[in-house]
Amino acid sequence: MKTVKPSNEMYSAETAFEQENQLIAEAKHLLYARLKTRDQVFSSPHEVRDYLRLQLAGQQREVFICLFVDSQHRLIEYREMFAGTIDGCSVYPREVVKAALQVNAAAVIFAHNHPSGVAEPSQSDRNITQRLKEALSLIDIRVLDHFIVGDETVESFAERGLL
Repeated sequence: MKTVKPSNEMYSAETAFEQENQLIAEAKHLLYARLKTRDQVFSSPHEVRDYLRLQLAGQQREVFICLFVDSQHRLIEYREMFAGTIDGCSVYPREVVKAALQVNAAAVIFAHNHPSGVAEPSQSDRNITQRLKEALSLIDIRVLDHFIVGDETVESFAERGLL
């Protein structure tokens, strides 16, 4: 009779969680690679949502990113511009303008997460979006949208009529 040795690897909730994190990391990598090919055109808010959810959901602190796009709305670069705390992030229009000029962007899509999980735009979110829009308009760079990523939803300023 043959005896079976117990496996050193035991299935546990922690192992399952690590496997899920690995799968998510691989999915993010594939999605980013697809978007980086410049074949992806952001013609509607729906096309950006899943990508942003993968990038920003679950972050422990607030992160503000820019998706710089060309005149056909193809992705030039995803760039994490600023990181903050659990309930806020300082955003500097000057730095956004510099980055947009560096990559020769025709337009930009903003996004940030709310670690609280609630994707409702605050007055502060509306104010910084307006300041960024004004600063970029001076150099003929359009703001296409600003997304807020929460736990369950991703809200679009454009869809809400806030741009």
